[in-house]
Amino acid sequence: MTRDVILDKLKKAIVEELYLEDVTEEDLSEDMVLFGEGLGLDSIDAVELVVIVEKHFGVAVKNADEAKTAFASLGVLASFIEERLAG
Repeated sequence: MTRDVILDKLKKAIVEELYLEDVTEEDLSEDMVLFGEGLGLDSIDAVELVVIVEKHFGVAVKNADEAKTAFASLGVLASFIEERLAG
């Protein structure tokens, strides 16, 4: 699976499964920060994001430190998934 396919799939899953109001896939950019000032996700969304990554890509996020790194931005998350799938 290419990084672009991963990114597109991530965008779709985030919009559909996190029930973000007034956010479309087109609104999500690769450099968008997922938590805080960026997309504005919170700790509950973080748990759901872990589930999305596991469900759609079969990639486990092992602990909070790994999640903190992987969830820095949409592009970082796509790269994290791509690396795990390749490894």
